[in-house]
Amino acid sequence: MRVIFNEELAQVSDDLDHMVQDVRKAINGAGDALLKSDIEAAQTVIDGDIEIDALESSIIEQCIRLLAKQSPVATDLRVIVSTLRLAATFERMGDLARHIAETARRTYPQPTLPPECTDLFTQMQEFLTMTADRLVNMMSDRSATTAEQIIIDDDKLDELHHQTFDLALAEDWSGSKQQVIDLVLIARFMERLGDHAVSAARRVVYIVSGFDPSKEPENSTEQDPD
Repeated sequence: MRVIFNEELAQVSDDLDHMVQDVRKAINGAGDALLKSDIEAAQTVIDGDIEIDALESSIIEQCIRLLAKQSPVATDLRVIVSTLRLAATFERMGDLARHIAETARRTYPQPTLPPECTDLFTQMQEFLTMTADRLVNMMSDRSATTAEQIIIDDDKLDELHHQTFDLALAEDWSGSKQQVIDLVLIARFMERLGDHAVSAARRVVYIVSGFDPSKEPENSTEQDPD
């Protein structure tokens, strides 16, 4: 029975790795759609979200079967429950990338944002590209070290997100009212991508160590807010 359990758990792990790789493609494609007005990249992200959703459904079904058939305890139970949370997090990241791609597709062939936004949003996209690479590496190795780096560095994206408000409120804003709305929404989508990456990183730290880095020791009995 233990051999079968390990084989089934390994399959779930493989599907989760595949899912995070698809999320990385979606994040990178959404960036190309936004910053390069790449309509093909936008459509690829939109179409690819179906596969991310399908992988989440498959992972949920496999985890439920493992819980029902194998009655795992201790570390195994922690891994399965955390895998369910990770799948939900990655599915949401795919949705956020799709939202950015859909906005770029709607505004095509015109750029989604005016020229004064290019530098700041390029910095945000570069940060998300780096984070997506780290997510893939983290999941491949189940690396708590990489996970902790994702958590620590998220403040950088938050700082960039705050700067988008200055653009939206600038008196010399050259864009349209619709572009103000798109700026605020896309910036929020990108900031949330970073937040979900942090949530995933915390899950991996929990899988590896049993410690949830989102909590102070004295609050360890509280529910995870992510």
